[in-house]
Amino acid sequence: MLVKRHSNYLPSLVSEFWGENLFPAFEKEWSMTPAVNIIEGDQNFKIEVAAPGLAKEDFKVHVEKNILEISAEKNDENEVQNQNYIRKEFSYGEFRRTFSLPSYVEADKINATHHNGVLIVEIPKKDEAKINPRKQIDIS
Repeated sequence: MLVKRHSNYLPSLVSEFWGENLFPAFEKEWSMTPAVNIIEGDQNFKIEVAAPGLAKEDFKVHVEKNILEISAEKNDENEVQNQNYIRKEFSYGEFRRTFSLPSYVEADKINATHHNGVLIVEIPKKDEAKINPRKQIDIS
Protein backbone atom coordinates (compact mmCIF):
# COMPACT_ATOMS: atom_id res chain seq x y z
CA MET A 1 0.00 0.00 0.00
CA LEU A 2 1.46 3.35 -1.02
CA VAL A 3 -0.35 5.48 1.54
CA LYS A 4 -0.68 4.17 5.08
CA ARG A 5 -2.08 6.30 7.87
CA HIS A 6 0.09 6.81 10.96
CA SER A 7 -2.30 9.33 12.48
CA ASN A 8 -5.80 10.62 11.95
CA TYR A 9 -4.51 13.62 10.02
CA LEU A 10 -1.56 12.88 7.75
CA PRO A 11 -0.79 9.92 5.52
CA SER A 12 2.77 8.63 5.84
CA LEU A 13 3.67 9.71 2.30
CA VAL A 14 3.09 13.36 3.20
CA SER A 15 4.82 12.88 6.57
CA GLU A 16 7.95 11.53 4.90
CA PHE A 17 8.37 14.70 2.85
CA TRP A 18 7.08 17.40 5.20
CA GLY A 19 7.26 15.86 8.67
CA GLU A 20 4.48 15.62 11.24
CA ASN A 21 4.40 19.40 11.82
CA LEU A 22 2.86 20.27 8.46
CA PHE A 23 -0.34 21.36 10.20
CA PRO A 24 0.65 22.85 13.57
CA ALA A 25 -2.97 23.43 14.58
CA PHE A 26 -3.34 19.66 15.03
CA GLU A 27 -0.61 19.67 17.67
CA LYS A 28 -3.03 21.36 20.08
CA GLU A 29 -5.53 18.54 19.93
CA TRP A 30 -5.22 15.87 22.58
CA SER A 31 -7.28 12.76 22.43
CA MET A 32 -4.99 10.30 24.14
CA THR A 33 -5.61 9.10 27.65
CA PRO A 34 -3.22 10.86 30.04
CA ALA A 35 -0.71 8.96 32.15
CA VAL A 36 -1.93 7.90 35.59
CA ASN A 37 0.04 6.97 38.72
CA ILE A 38 -1.70 4.95 41.43
CA ILE A 39 0.04 5.08 44.80
CA GLU A 40 -0.96 3.10 47.88
CA GLY A 41 0.01 4.67 51.19
CA ASP A 42 -0.62 3.58 54.77
CA GLN A 43 -3.71 5.78 55.13
CA ASN A 44 -5.00 6.18 51.55
CA PHE A 45 -4.66 5.65 47.84
CA LYS A 46 -3.57 8.48 45.59
CA ILE A 47 -4.30 8.73 41.86
CA GLU A 48 -2.23 11.28 39.92
CA VAL A 49 -3.45 12.20 36.44
CA ALA A 50 -0.92 14.07 34.27
CA ALA A 51 -2.90 16.37 31.99
CA PRO A 52 -0.93 19.54 31.18
CA GLY A 53 -2.95 22.32 29.62
CA LEU A 54 -6.12 21.42 31.49
CA ALA A 55 -7.54 23.60 34.25
CA LYS A 56 -9.35 22.20 37.27
CA GLU A 57 -12.63 23.38 35.70
CA ASP A 58 -12.06 20.99 32.78
CA PHE A 59 -12.18 17.90 35.04
CA LYS A 60 -15.11 15.96 36.45
CA VAL A 61 -14.62 13.40 39.21
CA HIS A 62 -17.42 11.28 40.62
CA VAL A 63 -18.10 7.96 42.34
CA GLU A 64 -21.01 5.60 41.86
CA LYS A 65 -21.27 2.02 43.17
CA ASN A 66 -17.54 1.74 43.97
CA ILE A 67 -16.55 3.01 40.51
CA LEU A 68 -14.46 6.18 40.40
CA GLU A 69 -14.70 8.07 37.10
CA ILE A 70 -12.29 10.83 36.10
CA SER A 71 -13.04 12.69 32.88
CA ALA A 72 -12.10 15.93 31.18
CA GLU A 73 -13.23 17.89 28.17
CA LYS A 74 -11.68 20.97 26.63
CA ASN A 75 -12.65 23.14 23.67
CA ASP A 76 -10.23 25.77 22.44
CA GLU A 77 -10.92 28.35 19.76
CA ASN A 78 -8.57 31.05 18.49
CA GLU A 79 -9.41 33.57 15.78
CA VAL A 80 -6.99 36.15 14.37
CA GLN A 81 -8.15 38.78 11.90
CA ASN A 82 -5.95 41.10 9.91
CA GLN A 83 -6.58 43.30 6.88
CA ASN A 84 -5.60 40.61 4.42
CA TYR A 85 -6.39 37.35 6.16
CA ILE A 86 -8.51 35.55 8.70
CA ARG A 87 -7.21 32.55 10.60
CA LYS A 88 -9.37 30.47 12.88
CA GLU A 89 -8.01 27.49 14.78
CA PHE A 90 -9.87 25.22 17.14
CA SER A 91 -9.17 22.04 19.02
CA TYR A 92 -11.25 19.63 21.01
CA GLY A 93 -10.27 16.84 23.32
CA GLU A 94 -11.71 14.58 25.94
CA PHE A 95 -10.86 11.51 27.97
CA ARG A 96 -12.57 9.28 30.51
CA ARG A 97 -10.95 6.85 32.96
CA THR A 98 -12.71 4.57 35.43
CA PHE A 99 -11.29 2.76 38.45
CA SER A 100 -12.87 -0.01 40.53
CA LEU A 101 -12.54 0.88 44.19
CA PRO A 102 -11.93 -1.81 46.80
CA SER A 103 -14.54 -2.26 49.53
CA TYR A 104 -12.16 -0.99 52.23
CA VAL A 105 -12.08 2.66 51.08
CA GLU A 106 -14.27 5.54 52.24
CA ALA A 107 -15.79 6.63 48.94
CA ASP A 108 -17.74 9.47 50.56
CA LYS A 109 -14.47 11.12 51.72
CA ILE A 110 -12.64 11.23 48.37
CA ASN A 111 -10.79 14.51 47.81
CA ALA A 112 -9.40 15.97 44.54
CA THR A 113 -6.90 18.79 43.99
CA HIS A 114 -5.27 20.24 40.88
CA HIS A 115 -1.77 21.70 40.71
CA ASN A 116 0.51 22.46 37.71
CA GLY A 117 -1.33 20.23 35.23
CA VAL A 118 -1.67 17.27 37.61
CA LEU A 119 -4.99 16.19 39.10
CA ILE A 120 -4.52 14.37 42.43
CA VAL A 121 -7.38 12.25 43.78
CA GLU A 122 -6.97 11.02 47.36
CA ILE A 123 -9.04 8.02 48.44
CA PRO A 124 -8.91 7.36 52.20
CA LYS A 125 -8.93 3.82 53.56
CA LYS A 126 -11.33 2.67 56.27
CA ASP A 127 -9.72 2.37 59.70
CA GLU A 128 -9.58 -1.43 59.60
CA ALA A 129 -7.65 -1.34 56.33
CA LYS A 130 -5.04 1.23 57.37
CA ILE A 131 -1.55 -0.14 57.80
CA ASN A 132 -0.45 0.30 61.37
CA PRO A 133 3.22 0.85 62.11
CA ARG A 134 5.23 -2.07 63.42
CA LYS A 135 5.06 -2.35 67.20
CA GLN A 136 7.81 -3.88 69.30
CA ILE A 137 6.48 -6.27 71.92
CA ASP A 138 8.58 -6.71 75.02
CA ILE A 139 9.13 -10.28 76.17
CA SER A 140 8.77 -10.79 79.92
